[in-house]
Amino acid sequence: MLNRQGLFNPADRQRRESRSFDLPAANQPAAPAQPEPVRSEAPPPEPEAPRAKAEETKGSRLIVGPDIKLKGAEITDCDTLVVEGRVEASMDSRVMQIAENGSFHGTVGVDIAEIRGRFDGELTCRRQLVIHPSGKVSGKIRYGRIVIEEGGEVAGDVAALGAQKPAVVAPVGKSAEAAAR
Repeated sequence: MLNRQGLFNPADRQRRESRSFDLPAANQPAAPAQPEPVRSEAPPPEPEAPRAKAEETKGSRLIVGPDIKLKGAEITDCDTLVVEGRVEASMDSRVMQIAENGSFHGTVGVDIAEIRGRFDGELTCRRQLVIHPSGKVSGKIRYGRIVIEEGGEVAGDVAALGAQKPAVVAPVGKSAEAAAR
């Protein structure tokens, strides 16, 4: 049963057979032993992934697919939330990613948020908020650091964490200086 084809690969069988000992005859000198080639059993090392990607993939991950609607939930103990559908919830997490066709409405506290779709509600990004060109964010927004790529939109009460005065968000086509006047 254990020697059936498929349970051991041919290289294993050959290695076992080559290890059998042939004892020399009593009156013949023993032949010099040939060293067996050194074989590494460890798999080859994998290339290192960038630190940011490694951090994002650690821990628990919840993906709300493109045709999924999640409503009235409180999301807890989730390290990374990926929204491809529609979510109406409150959550506290490490990372939130909203895909181009995804939308989130609710209250969120995260370390890092990447918005490619829509967010409406109360958003606190303790470390960084990234709004990509297709991203639209509105509501009460607090951030440690913010990156808004060309085409990304932000509207509402926007301020840096710890800032006493909220930042002024200019309407499309006007500078922040002109909007403050």
